Amino acid sequence: MKLQTSRGRRFRDRLARAVLTIGALMTFLITVLIIGTLAFDAWDFVRQVTEAEPGLGWKLVVVVLAAFGIAAVVGWLVMRIGGGSTARLGLGLRVLAFVSVVCLGLTIVGGWRMLNRLGTEITEVGWFPRRGLFDMTTVIVGTFMIVLIAMLVAVPLGLGAAVYLSEYANPRVRRTVKPILEVLAGIPSVVLAYFAITFINPNIVVRFFDPPDRAFSMLAAGIAVGVLTVPIIASVTEDALRAVPLSLREASFGLGAQRAQTTFRVVFPAGVSGIVAAMILGISRAIGETMVVAIAAGAVGGALFHFTPLAPGQTMTAAMAGLSFGSDQVAGNAAAFQSLFFIGALLFVMTLGLNVLGDKLVTRVREAY
Repeated sequence: MKLQTSRGRRFRDRLARAVLTIGALMTFLITVLIIGTLAFDAWDFVRQVTEAEPGLGWKLVVVVLAAFGIAAVVGWLVMRIGGGSTARLGLGLRVLAFVSVVCLGLTIVGGWRMLNRLGTEITEVGWFPRRGLFDMTTVIVGTFMIVLIAMLVAVPLGLGAAVYLSEYANPRVRRTVKPILEVLAGIPSVVLAYFAITFINPNIVVRFFDPPDRAFSMLAAGIAVGVLTVPIIASVTEDALRAVPLSLREASFGLGAQRAQTTFRVVFPAGVSGIVAAMILGISRAIGETMVVAIAAGAVGGALFHFTPLAPGQTMTAAMAGLSFGSDQVAGNAAAFQSLFFIGALLFVMTLGLNVLGDKLVTRVREAY
């Protein structure tokens, strides 16, 4: 007996399949278009500031693709000859082959001259793109400074709140406090930016540190970004700790352990994969924050290179926002507009690497129960 559905049901199934396929393809196409726009406009910036010859971009792409291909062939040959016991040797040879081909290719196509010129142009005294000063180290150092300050604020507060809600709070308190904590994540960042310049900077930064600029500072912006990141870390960490089986806690209590010992020696290690994921989300949130640092850090038009959190500064996202506020803001140097895409490409690479690293860490420390 052959089972067969009705014609109308088969038509609806095909229609749903086609709609979902089109949706998936559109998502893929949009992603490719965004990455392609970043790549082409970032290369346009590199070409302008280095005065690279036409066609050099495609030559560099061919060099990289050739390096990947040769490295893959070398790895395949090593695995074919030595088997699984030579996996580490194969990885080393692949890296060596890739680096060798890239160095040789850059020498042949003249890529080293472009890289030397690019290194000179993007390490000037500061970030003033309309004047032709594209010091990327200024905005990169400013970004990591904000992230470091934010994590110093968010990690203790977020982990403390998560541990309290998961291990110490009674169910009634947990049902009340956790929704409030999650609602805090919905506060607009622009509100926290003005909170930073009206409360954090005058009442904390100025009172305790006496900065040279009493209106704006990287420290105030970093503290505000940390406050903005606390709900994310606390919520994800609390979910990870609550997911640890109750039997582990009961076994620890049965052996005579106290609640603090059970929390930090049993529950914490068991939920470490979720905690690592919370840290990665928090760092990504801090890196991508724009409005808080654009308003509270105080360096909209540009910034000098420094390592002082008490002075005004600029991050990568704030630099993009400050440079794109109106057409008159991108006037001046011809490469100013393309520098937005170069910074965007750097941010994409940074966040992609952070996500890959986070996946590796979570996979390594994850425990199944």
